[in-house]
Amino acid sequence: MILAINGGDKLRTAPFPAYNTIGAEEEEAVLRVLRSGKLSTYLGTWHDDFYGGPEVRALEREWGEYFGVKHAISVNSATSGLYAAVGACGISPGDEVIVSAYTMSASATAALVYGAIPVFADIEEEYYCLDVNSIESKITPCTKAIIVVDIFGQPYDRDAINALAKKHNLFVIEDAAQAPGAMLDGKFAGTLGDIGIYSLNYHKHIHSGEGGIIVTDNDALAHKLRLIRNHAEAVLSAKGIEDKSELINMVGFNYRMTEIEAAIAREQLKKLPDLLTQRLANTHYFNEKLAQIPCIIPTKIRPYSKHAFYVHPLQFDEKTAGMHRNRFIDAVKAELPPTLLREESAVLLSYGYVKPLYLQPLYQERIAFGRDGYPFSLSDVTYPKGLCPVTENMHYNRLITHEFMRPGMTQNDMNDVVHAFEKVWKNREELL
Repeated sequence: MILAINGGDKLRTAPFPAYNTIGAEEEEAVLRVLRSGKLSTYLGTWHDDFYGGPEVRALEREWGEYFGVKHAISVNSATSGLYAAVGACGISPGDEVIVSAYTMSASATAALVYGAIPVFADIEEEYYCLDVNSIESKITPCTKAIIVVDIFGQPYDRDAINALAKKHNLFVIEDAAQAPGAMLDGKFAGTLGDIGIYSLNYHKHIHSGEGGIIVTDNDALAHKLRLIRNHAEAVLSAKGIEDKSELINMVGFNYRMTEIEAAIAREQLKKLPDLLTQRLANTHYFNEKLAQIPCIIPTKIRPYSKHAFYVHPLQFDEKTAGMHRNRFIDAVKAELPPTLLREESAVLLSYGYVKPLYLQPLYQERIAFGRDGYPFSLSDVTYPKGLCPVTENMHYNRLITHEFMRPGMTQNDMNDVVHAFEKVWKNREELL
């Protein structure tokens, strides 16, 4: 049988079904807001409406109840949530924030917004979250916080990292954008650190188009987060501040969520448990089937945790396959079609995830704000290739990610993906 990459017939040509969680409930919620005539109720000054309108407040209450956390603060994106979290922690120019090299870019640039220096730590080889030993090796007197990432839906190593943070008096900011509903020891991801951030971006588990939620049990941090979200400087001028330390990082932004987004998110939150159940069942199926291919290593899940599977990560054994991962995966992709609503992404199967962040021009050239390289000019931290060897090996050689475990995929759909892997494995000599 000739592989599609070599001119043979594709195993499947019909597009895979879309992942679309928007239904009649969200439509009615949007109409409810439109009929009210209030698309936003925020005022950027001290007033009862400083905290937003009825949909925003209801979403925050319901999110807090669902995740068992004292404060839930809505924002217009998880990126804004990360920026606000760094600001609320009092991070200042020249401080250092330890971040992951293998994540979405905002998890690192959040430090730059306040003039701090991102210091990249390496990831765990099995779970892909920040490695506690690498973190410890990066701590200096300038370190003030750690931004951990529950990457791909896997909760971070809470016990070890939180203990290290406590020892050095560091804040732990948890980027749970990919992990709503994931758990560790019965506690939700996002609530494991000092501040957690969830994403409601359109390709996440649940979404409102754009949007994010920040959570914390700390009253003081929650107060600062709400100020930063909504023009803090204007609000503080109305309240009268005696303690000047309360002004630190209180130059506010407009990170506010609209009433329509909040109304959609409220309906989406109700669907999260069922969507997670389907993701877990589908991923279990893929793990069992793909593990039968000798060069594919299935996902490992941290003990006592529940994975949320934003994507399904696998590893590739080049020695067993007799070829590089990219060659093998290109052949699998050639057998499969794109997915509806994601046609621009081609086949939802990738080698690696994102290029290690420190290899981006921003860090290689050490230029961020202004002409003089601020804030890198405040530090001698550098970003050479080889800085995070596990990250680089995973990205360039071993890691495979796919999104075929999304709800909406039938067993026949998933079988087509499995058969594509099997076809390439059985005919791998064509690729050598």
